[in-house]
Amino acid sequence: MRSRLVPVLALSLALAGSGGAAAAATPHAPPATSAPALEDPRPCAGQPGFTCSTLTVPLDHRNPGRGTLRLQVAAGGNVTAPKGVLLFLTGGPGQPGVPFISQISQQRLPGLTKNYRFVTIDQRGTGESGALDCPRLQAEVGGTDIEAPSGEAVRECAGILGDRRHYYTTEQTVGDLDLLRRALGVRTMTLDGVSYGTMTAATYAAFHPRNVSRLVLDSVLPHVDPQKDDMLYLTGLRATARVLRDACSTAPACGFDPARDLAWLARHRADHVRIWDMLVTYEFLDPTYRDPDAGGALPAGTGDVVAAFHEARHGAPARLDALLRMLDSGGGRPADYSQGLHVATLCGDGHFPWGTSEAPAARREAILERTREHLPARATWPFTADTAVGGGFVQSCLPWPVSRHTAEPRGWRLPPVPVLLLNGDRDLSTPLEWAREELRRAPRGTLVVVEGAAHSIQNRERGTRGREAVYRFLNS
Repeated sequence: MRSRLVPVLALSLALAGSGGAAAAATPHAPPATSAPALEDPRPCAGQPGFTCSTLTVPLDHRNPGRGTLRLQVAAGGNVTAPKGVLLFLTGGPGQPGVPFISQISQQRLPGLTKNYRFVTIDQRGTGESGALDCPRLQAEVGGTDIEAPSGEAVRECAGILGDRRHYYTTEQTVGDLDLLRRALGVRTMTLDGVSYGTMTAATYAAFHPRNVSRLVLDSVLPHVDPQKDDMLYLTGLRATARVLRDACSTAPACGFDPARDLAWLARHRADHVRIWDMLVTYEFLDPTYRDPDAGGALPAGTGDVVAAFHEARHGAPARLDALLRMLDSGGGRPADYSQGLHVATLCGDGHFPWGTSEAPAARREAILERTREHLPARATWPFTADTAVGGGFVQSCLPWPVSRHTAEPRGWRLPPVPVLLLNGDRDLSTPLEWAREELRRAPRGTLVVVEGAAHSIQNRERGTRGREAVYRFLNS
């Protein structure tokens, strides 16, 4: 669910008791007496036309008396834009929004700036002033959600956060967004989310249907998980066969089956989770999966992940091993992508084989092992059950302490507002199958599939089809 807006290679108060309240609660804004406001307005550094300010929000929207957080907001100066506010939500979870407001609005989506006032926010736990910093976790896995960190790194992070770990779920961010709406003085907003931002946007719409005019969901992560298997990433694991075969069949065709090559590697190499992580990272550089130079992002002749799998399957692993080294996910600044926030949100939001974050820690490993033993091959092929249970979602949250589970929408359907879903058919981070799943929950939804594109259409699409669809949808 990574949504990188820059190239990959450039790349506290106590809660009484443990786990907090077990009952799910609807996100609420604080009482009307604490009217939200954007404070300390100033020009955004290096982003002309945008004002940066600070929004004070409760640490816990269920109990606003527990303390506050200060979140950074960037807003365009065209306060009388004819179609109102467009709130752009970045991904991760772990990525800030404020540093990218000019890039998104003026470079990638300039056709919207006459009609909309662009606004974005550093969601809680992200950005220069608020990023959660877990040094060992950051060093081990950086911006990935697939490569598994060590249990020691996860436990260190939980210790650093302490009882604050309860308050970084999507539920809390939804509360922040409604305070932002009120501070902006608008009744409704258009929400445009990318990757994890689609889940945030859709969840906000589910809880505040009267406050949303339209939704753009780009590279879709479903906002509900009724089958309770998204944290095993089964949809993404299975999608690799379709994506690699499609890449291989594009002229000039490769003449072999890359999915079978990958299946062999997943069963004969111990680093199959790292291979999966590298493949998802690679799509950010080369959505063809076959460019020897990966669009100039890698040294000449070291790209072409399809060829790398084929060569490794037949005894020549040098190219694959080089890709694994070059695309390792560790490191990076928490201000650019906070792995601490990433883990705190996923563990608080997710449904795992053992249940939610409120499940007793002592029972989790045995339940996970039973899941591994009973996962059928068709659920994970060309990967294996070991890949599914060894991934970062599961392995990060297995040792995470008992924490409060997020509030979730009571129903699965989105409100009857216009929804545009965008997805590349080469996307493995948020595969096309997820977009089709979310479409079934959108009564007024339209899906645009961008052929040959990978993750994050509005920011990274090489052509214009996806962005033109956004213009038609939002400017009409």
